[in-house]
Amino acid sequence: MISELFFMNGYGYYVLSSFLFTLFCFLGLYIITKSQLTKEKNKFIVKFGELNSEQVKEAKKQKIYKEIIATETFSKI
Repeated sequence: MISELFFMNGYGYYVLSSFLFTLFCFLGLYIITKSQLTKEKNKFIVKFGELNSEQVKEAKKQKIYKEIIATETFSKI
């Protein structure tokens, strides 16, 4: 029964190798994207991490700030 599932009338090797190739590609893309996101977050913190109180108030008024905060809280869920 299990051998029939893996063999698939001679096509099992092609099907399973395609699934494994796709899995490895998606895993690689995930790792690369995650590392780039971490690098960009660190750049952002270095550039904008030290704001005085007036700059923080001005930034909170902007629309993009609200979008970033909404995205951050959504991604943590």
